[in-house]
Amino acid sequence: MDDLYKIILYSAFSGITVFIGGLLSKYIGSNPDNTNRRKEINHFITAFGGGILMGAVALVLIPRGMEDLDLTVLLLAFIAGALIVFLIDRKLEKSGSTLSQLLAMLLDFIPEAIALGAIFATDSKTGVLLAVFIGLQNLPESFNSYQDLIKSGMKSKKTLTILFALSFSGVLGALLGYEFLTNLPEVTAFLMVFAGGGILYLIFQDIAPNVKLKRAWIPALGANLGFLIGMIGEKLIQ
Repeated sequence: MDDLYKIILYSAFSGITVFIGGLLSKYIGSNPDNTNRRKEINHFITAFGGGILMGAVALVLIPRGMEDLDLTVLLLAFIAGALIVFLIDRKLEKSGSTLSQLLAMLLDFIPEAIALGAIFATDSKTGVLLAVFIGLQNLPESFNSYQDLIKSGMKSKKTLTILFALSFSGVLGALLGYEFLTNLPEVTAFLMVFAGGGILYLIFQDIAPNVKLKRAWIPALGANLGFLIGMIGEKLIQ
């Protein structure tokens, strides 16, 4: 199969989990049952998503960026990512919106999709494993993004439509990476570190504080499980 078709296939797989996560959130996470068990499950999923995001930052985005960038550019990319997301988050808070999970998902998904396309041209095995890794990340992130959008007042049908449309942003990102960044590792590295800076801000500002649940200890273990998946994914693509 031609590399271009493989990129479309695998990036579509990694992207469709955005929509699947939204569906799971609609039929599981949005149930009106407010028992402690259901709260624990929702908080566990939030922590799980945060753990995977932390794994992406610590094991994929930053290390790969450090390989190709000198110190000055590395610092610039990381600080710029954190500051821009900080400004966006402030604006969202002032408007009363709760879209941190959606923002985190996009900051993680799109740069990694671009990297997927750039990597596929030279190492298809790594590209396939990276696609699986991205797909696993998107499930809990979109699960919580659905909740954020519903809390902001958006209807379920419109929310799922947005998540379905975003599912294909990974295909676009991968094609752009394949077409334009295959021979530009520094640009790809800059995007990944930029995203890493933004994600790290969001984890500690918006995601981690929402994990805590009184008299419940299981949810926090979700972060460990999410980071463990990141470790496994990084080990597989080495």
